[in-house]
Amino acid sequence: MDPVSYQKRDEATIKGQIVSVRGNVVDLEFPESLPPIHALIRSGEDGGICIETTVHINERHVRGIALNTTAGLYRGQPVWTDGSPLMVPVGEKLLGRMFNVFGQPIDGEAAPPGLDHRSVHQAPIELARRVTSQEVFFTGIKAIDLLVPLERGGKAGLFGGAGVGKTVVITELIHNVVGKHKGMSIFCGIGERCREGEELHREMAAAGVLPNTVMVFGQMNEPPGARFRVGHTALTMAEYFRDDLGRDVLLLIDNIFRFIQAGSELSGLLGRLPSRMGYQPTMATELAELEERIASTSQAAITSIQAVYVPADDLTDPSAVHTFSHLSASIVLSRKRASEGFYPAIDLLQSRSIMLQPRILGERHYRVASEVRRTLATYEELKDIIAMLGIEELSREDRRTVHRARRLERFLTQPFFTTTQFTGLAGKLVEVEETIDGCERILNDEFSEHPESALYMIGGIGEVTR
Repeated sequence: MDPVSYQKRDEATIKGQIVSVRGNVVDLEFPESLPPIHALIRSGEDGGICIETTVHINERHVRGIALNTTAGLYRGQPVWTDGSPLMVPVGEKLLGRMFNVFGQPIDGEAAPPGLDHRSVHQAPIELARRVTSQEVFFTGIKAIDLLVPLERGGKAGLFGGAGVGKTVVITELIHNVVGKHKGMSIFCGIGERCREGEELHREMAAAGVLPNTVMVFGQMNEPPGARFRVGHTALTMAEYFRDDLGRDVLLLIDNIFRFIQAGSELSGLLGRLPSRMGYQPTMATELAELEERIASTSQAAITSIQAVYVPADDLTDPSAVHTFSHLSASIVLSRKRASEGFYPAIDLLQSRSIMLQPRILGERHYRVASEVRRTLATYEELKDIIAMLGIEELSREDRRTVHRARRLERFLTQPFFTTTQFTGLAGKLVEVEETIDGCERILNDEFSEHPESALYMIGGIGEVTR
């Protein structure tokens, strides 16, 4: 372990012992004085086991959450702390490296020397220092840039159930955006599978964007305490680049639900009464403490894109509802669209962005996006009639609307760079003007003589062939 990252026993000021161990929750006794909340308590040889103070039970006892495995702990085992919280390294030397919740490298290389350390428990910046931007963050993905434009310095969420493509879209955003992004990028994997983390590290190295990126992982096999705190570790590193270096940061989080899930596990172990659907009663507060630190100042911005797993595809689940309220753009992925072969499987009607305004995007973009949404909504209403009576029973105007909507659905699919090895299709990055032009021409019936398949999985509208 890095000698900077732990406090040696003889330097400690508060000493105690373990009273009980229940899973990842540890009760400790301190006869002389209690350590403060969030203090990092050490135990084991060289302080290898870390416990974060969570509750003061009485004048002699505290309850803490272990951030790593509790294997080997026993009653009466000595513990010590100097009262300081979890500290993680910050600095430019982190770039190109992969770390765990403690800021220790997990990429097989030595720890970077000469780094400052900061507490992961930072207050959000004051409202007076916050700025809101009206600048759009284009991604090269047609459906997102047209209907759900992202805000520079904002927070965007990718909502979807298991297996609908959240991680694929995040990976494509990394490919498209990080390569041309002038600031720093931080990828935070909360509850990530180790396979996904290794693949992502390899792909980013191959794409040449790793030297400008920091990766932080709290893996799926780690204790809930590590998964709960890894987001704060990544944010502390991001805040350093924003505040100290004045650089824009792109913060990618996969997956926010795993953060909420870790909090739920810990809440149960701490004996708290569960709230709706079994979630922790403190979910709104815990999520706000993380999300409100993602903000922009006049010097630099933290732009965040977050994947959010939706249990049982239910968007009314409390975890999804609480996350929605923090976001400037919500991209909903649909299992139905995925089953029909429309990739990315974005639900074009449920997805929303506060940036879709004429004064921000311009009249033409807003007009075309509104007409696309109206056409798709009308098609959705007509689907039941078509299923029962057939398309021939519709009026001529409704048939035209259906033909336009089906062509728009196919045009808004796109081959991804990150899926080329699976699909055999070369990835496409499409400028927003090309997307607007293509949708406008489809709405004007320019491609009514072309088969629908001619617009499927292409880039710009110029690729259409008979």
